[in-house]
Amino acid sequence: MEDRNLKRCAWCGTDALYMKYHDEEWGREVHDDKILFEFLILESAQAGLSWITILRRRENYRKAFANFDVQKVAAFTNDDVERLMQDAGIIRNRQKIKAAIKSANLFLQVQQDFGSFNNYLYSFMPDGKPINNTSGTTPVTTSISDAISKDMKKRGFTFFGSIICYAYMQAVGMVNDHVPGCGFK
Repeated sequence: MEDRNLKRCAWCGTDALYMKYHDEEWGREVHDDKILFEFLILESAQAGLSWITILRRRENYRKAFANFDVQKVAAFTNDDVERLMQDAGIIRNRQKIKAAIKSANLFLQVQQDFGSFNNYLYSFMPDGKPINNTSGTTPVTTSISDAISKDMKKRGFTFFGSIICYAYMQAVGMVNDHVPGCGFK
């Protein structure tokens, strides 16, 4: 939406990229495993950084990580790690790069165990449905993000603590945290 006078959640400010992300993606339900994998990689890369830092590099991440094709990323080798370490378009953190490759392999295992990553995630949700937060407050973690994060850690995922998990849940619409009065609630 181009209307700068439309009420939005305060966090997106007036940055055009942030507003576009807020208006078109944040809080909207996603059930496609490819997109769920993309956000898993992006949110994990964000750990310790601001979301806008990652959002501005999103296209570079798409190129660097085989358009988020989980099968291809799972097959990345040490040569790919070294290639990615030279890519100025992404966050060049060796641990995060290796974690992304490991996460791809773990993601495939979850798909095998649950039929899809979406099925896995929604097995934690009340009645298997997203939550529409009408409280007017936005938590940074919940008992659900705690449970998902704990289970994913047990499965071997890293860079996915409860705070990152909750941000992921917001990004993929497992929870709608648009504030009351936001034109996108």
